[in-house]
Amino acid sequence: MTQLKHYQQLVIENLKDIFAGYKAEVNDLYEPVIYALEGGKKIRSVCVLLTADVFGGDLNTALIPAFAVEMFHNFTLLHDDVMDNSFVRRNRQTVHAKWNVNQALLSGDAMMILVYQKLLQLPENKLKPLMELINKTALQVCEGQQLDMDFETVLNVPIETYMQMIKLKTAVLLACSLALGAVVSDASVQDVDEIYNFGINLGLAFQIQDDYFDTFANSDVFGKKIGNDIVANKKTFLSINALNLAQGDLKRKIEKLFLSQTKNPEGKIEEVTKIYERLNIPEIAQKKIEFYYNEALKNIELIKGIDTEKKKILYDFANYILKREK
Repeated sequence: MTQLKHYQQLVIENLKDIFAGYKAEVNDLYEPVIYALEGGKKIRSVCVLLTADVFGGDLNTALIPAFAVEMFHNFTLLHDDVMDNSFVRRNRQTVHAKWNVNQALLSGDAMMILVYQKLLQLPENKLKPLMELINKTALQVCEGQQLDMDFETVLNVPIETYMQMIKLKTAVLLACSLALGAVVSDASVQDVDEIYNFGINLGLAFQIQDDYFDTFANSDVFGKKIGNDIVANKKTFLSINALNLAQGDLKRKIEKLFLSQTKNPEGKIEEVTKIYERLNIPEIAQKKIEFYYNEALKNIELIKGIDTEKKKILYDFANYILKREK
């Protein structure tokens, strides 16, 4: 989508302008922030501009919450990398790997402060509803992260609990981003609700697709090593369904695999992948992705404040997000 590239460029230029004077001011604090914001598709901030445009809003005003969600998203990634002890993000060192943990935590804290500093530039009549939505979302993301950490010590996680975790950790921020663009454009309460629900369903489909790609994507296209979730014994849509569906010796085998720290990661990936295929896990995942994708399309149909041409932009966006190969 050409228009998405335009939004993306607007976000990138906006971030450059804001940080132009920071680096020399307190280099050690802001350099990791600038580093963390480099790269990535800027999907969430693009969502703000997309819906602002669709609902006839002012893009210059929408850039304020777009900056805020981009900063908040990358703040969560920076802290997640510390908690997960991850050393690679976007095919390069994470902030705590390149600097140190203390620097990563402090720079992350600064990012969250910058979110609220930026939001204060909003017109007074828009500040309260946008702040309420961002605050609600920020707390939900923390709740999702806590659930994800809780899963690390549990072998069998109910699929419903996993879906709640990915809703909180992933889907609510996408939904929030889409809703922010609608709110800043004075969309009706009903339309804000529908665009938010569109984001929830799209976000759930997106995360399940991410789980699927980790095992079954084309590694050349995916851009990173396949099977990282398997090696890390991470709870995913695939692993949870496999543990729930397997019986007898097969269940004992997969439980043993997901309780082990292997010295042969390639062998473990191959074994688990074969079990997934035997249990039809790829088909189950694809059906669930399709289910949430169709639910997202239903949400678009229920939006009353935009015409068919504008709705097509949202359909195209859903296709762009979910017809990807990486």
